[in-house]
Amino acid sequence: MPMASSGKQPQQTSKNRAFSQSLGHAWDGLRALFHYERNFRKHLAVGSLAVIAGLILRLTLNEWLWLVLAIFLVLIAETLNTIVEAVVDLVVGQHYHDLAKRAKDVAAGGVLMAAIFAVIVGALVMLPAFMRWF
Repeated sequence: MPMASSGKQPQQTSKNRAFSQSLGHAWDGLRALFHYERNFRKHLAVGSLAVIAGLILRLTLNEWLWLVLAIFLVLIAETLNTIVEAVVDLVVGQHYHDLAKRAKDVAAGGVLMAAIFAVIVGALVMLPAFMRWF
């Protein structure tokens, strides 16, 4: 591994040698998502509100499973969208390319599909739970 001249830790270019190293990189990735990706933070906030609503409505185990699946599906889709955007930007830089646009649009479409699924699941889970109050 080459040493950085700025006094920082050397940049890793080889495979992780330990699970703790892999876990550290994964944690760095989650922090980067939260710090740099506005839409990830928005999805996390909406998912948190859904969890709070689920606690208030006292969802069943089966309802929780569907709700948590929907929340994580949106967060994972947003993560994959971020990866596609970063790789496309790395390859094409500031230049326009039809395939770059298509890749970014398709990745964003995947997030939209996941979000629509989450809204449907939320309605199917929350509305009956809300009606149980009456």
